Amino acid sequence: QGQLLESGGGVVQAGASLSPSCAASERPFTPLAMAWFRQAPGKEIESVAAISFMGANNYFADSGKGRFTISRDNDKKTMVLQMNSAQPETTAIYYCATSQTTMHESGSSRGYDIWGQGIQVTVSS
Repeated sequence: QGQLLESGGGVVQAGASLSPSCAASERPFTPLAMAWFRQAPGKEIESVAAISFMGANNYFADSGKGRFTISRDNDKKTMVLQMNSAQPETTAIYYCATSQTTMHESGSSRGYDIWGQGIQVTVSS
């Protein structure tokens, strides 16, 4: 089974931008649909964004519409979430996930069967 590794988290000021990325392992493993989820302290995990295998279709939760973009490079097996105008409510552990069965993006966590360890993103006010 393949693995995902997130990077690019950290602490930023409100209004700043950051772009966490996700890389798939070198094993013969092709991530199909990919997505970002997050879990804030004391809250349930929620969808942030998702991207189809070819990158033509995206999904964004309401919290990120107009401020976030998502992209991927299938040759490098990477995915990037560009978060602009970050706000304190953006603070959470961000998880990268991929599906081994579907190419289509989805905001539901049930569609993804490989998850990264998560990275901390903190936005200070």
